[in-house]
Amino acid sequence: MNDNAYTRFVDRMTGGLGRFISWMALLMVSIGAFNAIARWAGRRIGIDLSSNLYLELQWYLFSLIFLLGAGYALKENAHVRVDVIYGRLRARSRALVNVVGSALMLMPFCVFVLWVSWPSIRNSWVVREGSPDPSGLPRYPIKAVIIVAFVLLLAQGAVELIRDIGMLRRGGDADAEADEAHVGIKL
Repeated sequence: MNDNAYTRFVDRMTGGLGRFISWMALLMVSIGAFNAIARWAGRRIGIDLSSNLYLELQWYLFSLIFLLGAGYALKENAHVRVDVIYGRLRARSRALVNVVGSALMLMPFCVFVLWVSWPSIRNSWVVREGSPDPSGLPRYPIKAVIIVAFVLLLAQGAVELIRDIGMLRRGGDADAEADEAHVGIKL
């Protein structure tokens, strides 16, 4: 593989973020369990032990996991892929499909989301948008994660594009090397 400083940096960053996200998932499940138990116990004893804060925190953590995990899923080739034809292709053909998909779909989609979401996110920060629910969390920080997530996905997409173009340029039979790295989720 022809990794350069950029690809190594993005891979390290994405890998670290993926490990961090796994702990976020544990925290999200713990908060959800606490909230469910607190609601049940609160009804039994007649005291409100739960709060919208816990519910919104659980939603925010889910959003963080989903948004920030997209680049990690791309890096690990763990994203959902309809593998009817793709899985039967040789590595060079898969690389060509990946190049076309990244260049024509993934990267333009990331840029489009960044462009379209920016005004809403900017306005949310200007007014310091908060939750409409009592004791809810502010909304503007979680909305900013959309920008961060799609920049990270775009960066990881560029890394994967660089690698796939490298495979196509190397030519020959790099299929064995790439087949070992192919671990897509099949539907």
